[in-house]
Amino acid sequence: MRLLDLLDETYQSGEALARRLGVSRAAVSKEARRLLALGFPVEVGRRGYRVRPGTPLPHLFRPQGRLGSPYRYLGRVGSTQDVLRAWAEAGAPEGALVLAEVQEKGRGRRGRVWESRLGDSLTFSLLLRPALPLPSSGLLPLLAGLALWEAVGLGGLKWPNDLLAPDGRKLAGILLEAKAEGEELAYALLGVGVNVAWAPEGGAHLQEFGPYSRKEVLLGFLGRLEALLPLLEDPKTLLARYRQASCTLGRRVRVETPKGAVEGLAEEVLPDGSLLVGGVRVGAGEVAPLPLLE
Repeated sequence: MRLLDLLDETYQSGEALARRLGVSRAAVSKEARRLLALGFPVEVGRRGYRVRPGTPLPHLFRPQGRLGSPYRYLGRVGSTQDVLRAWAEAGAPEGALVLAEVQEKGRGRRGRVWESRLGDSLTFSLLLRPALPLPSSGLLPLLAGLALWEAVGLGGLKWPNDLLAPDGRKLAGILLEAKAEGEELAYALLGVGVNVAWAPEGGAHLQEFGPYSRKEVLLGFLGRLEALLPLLEDPKTLLARYRQASCTLGRRVRVETPKGAVEGLAEEVLPDGSLLVGGVRVGAGEVAPLPLLE
């Protein structure tokens, strides 16, 4: 792993790296290939060695606030949510961040698989410990979606927090898993997956719309989330800002809920984060747009 600590976005020769590490060029080559096998986006070519541009290596990643530190940067894991949960149980502070280049068991809401690709996707989990009563915890997914929308400056939010491209294809998803203690949250695990330079079939990626990098998207999200967190104590302002980002409100939708489907006009997001559809309160479900009425 010492080699990874020396790499950056510019190519360095095997000879120069071997000299810095006090090993042979063959050892550098062997270590680079080992890192690739472990899931790290190391590029090897005629010009030498580097990491793929935009990679948030710890020595290249400098969050400006308290979110994003401490930071664990990993190669291949099962799920960043599982890694962070164990860390949270061991006492990790708010702001702890786990990022993995490859998730073999990455998941989205309702048990769906989240697909990603090495060096092209951004998959991470962030630990929050808000002093928040359980009835208000439904605002956290909205806040997270709003932070990502503001950081990216593109598309809109499908309730509660899927980021969609302007044409309606999915750019990113957010999964919130929480632990309660009494009437308050002990902690919340915010799992985020963003298609930056690649998307699974039917999805969209950010680089279709501009020169986005994984590192800058991550830094932007952490900064916007930290700035928005105080709005958990001001739901009226939070919901007003969320409405500006929403591409669900004002449309006819069908929501698949655990109790069955609900169809109607998406009228409002309520103070607890639930969605009002045709006069029916929906606390959780999968939203799909319906055709406009003739």
